[in-house]
Amino acid sequence: MTQDSKDEKKVVRGLEDVVAAETSVSYVDGVHGRLYYQGYDIHDIAEEMTFSEVVLLLWNGGLPTRAERDRFSSEIVADMRLPSQVVDMLKLTPPNSHPMSVLRTAVGMLANFDPDVEDISPEANRRKARRLLAQIPTIIADLHRIRNGLPLLSPDPDYGVSSNFLYMLRGTPPSELERSAMRLLMVLLADHGLNASTFTARVITSTLSDMHSALAGAIGALKGPLHGGANQRVMEMLLNISNVDTVKEYIEGMLENRQRIMGFGHRVYRTEDPRATHLRKYSEMLCEANGQRHLYEISRRIEQTVMDAKGIYPNVDFYLATVQHAIGIPPEYYTAIFAASRA
Repeated sequence: MTQDSKDEKKVVRGLEDVVAAETSVSYVDGVHGRLYYQGYDIHDIAEEMTFSEVVLLLWNGGLPTRAERDRFSSEIVADMRLPSQVVDMLKLTPPNSHPMSVLRTAVGMLANFDPDVEDISPEANRRKARRLLAQIPTIIADLHRIRNGLPLLSPDPDYGVSSNFLYMLRGTPPSELERSAMRLLMVLLADHGLNASTFTARVITSTLSDMHSALAGAIGALKGPLHGGANQRVMEMLLNISNVDTVKEYIEGMLENRQRIMGFGHRVYRTEDPRATHLRKYSEMLCEANGQRHLYEISRRIEQTVMDAKGIYPNVDFYLATVQHAIGIPPEYYTAIFAASRA
């Protein structure tokens, strides 16, 4: 036996079954298809809590009072405005650059204007986290409007962060159903254990680097099509299918050519992703309300075809695509919405 073979170590691809950290912030039960935030089942909170409530639950370990929730929501809305220099930078980016690349740059630039950037005390970290939570939606909304020659909008004090996000992006007041959908998707995407982007952020913070650097690194990881970028590719697939009658042939052709069908399968869940359960429901309601019922029907037929052929369940990305499409979010911004929800 050579020295090289003696020193050879087992390589664990994807860190599968490797315990890198312990957390009580969220827990993924892959066997039973359950997701918990600080011990609360996602099925119990997904359609009941505001995004601000969920953020405080994740940060503090317990539910906020109504007064705490309202105060925090008002603070976020007040922090949504960007430094003028960051807005100027957004105007200078090439129109073909990916929104996630622009977002990564903008977050790094924000560090230069944050008075707490090098202060890593718990109090300063909470202030920075709150500001970033507020500013990232504005970066995305402003970028979209700049690229479409539209005026930039200020947040509406009567809206929370999720409704303001949609309003500032589209420029029209969202309906109650659309507001509920935006709130839901941000709640469902808020945390999911030690995924690739969270792991990236933890590696960076472990060196005592600043929060903005960690978040910029996490955005880089999330941009990948095997992580947050999958839902954009789901929508591209849906738009390539002309009608529900052609779904079976389209999907079978992809499988025969060994192409990956985005939006299906998960490294942890061995049954249906609980987030997909809620998004499927909203996908149907939104597509029905917005005259796009055919997209929901195509999605359902794809789900059934993949299940019959491979026995694989949809993950969060699959119905997330149609929900975002139905509320007027362009596909190139889907992954950025993911980033805003998990910041």
